[in-house]
Amino acid sequence: MSEPTVAQATESIYVSLRADNADIDAHIATLKAALTREGIKQAVFDPTKLAQNNRSGRKLMQAYFRQRGVSVRFSD
Repeated sequence: MSEPTVAQATESIYVSLRADNADIDAHIATLKAALTREGIKQAVFDPTKLAQNNRSGRKLMQAYFRQRGVSVRFSD
């Protein structure tokens, strides 16, 4: 079984966010490992796919991910 890519890990986070944050910490750890493997510094998320696409929701997501060692930015 191969390791998930950043795109696959990001998609699993979108699914988790829509499912009321089910297993979010495990998905963040998977994303962190994928970012490290691929040499990427930041995870990029599409704000239109977020459950809470407002400023406070995005800032809360950034803070939560940062506490777990993942830098997040949002695409335009």
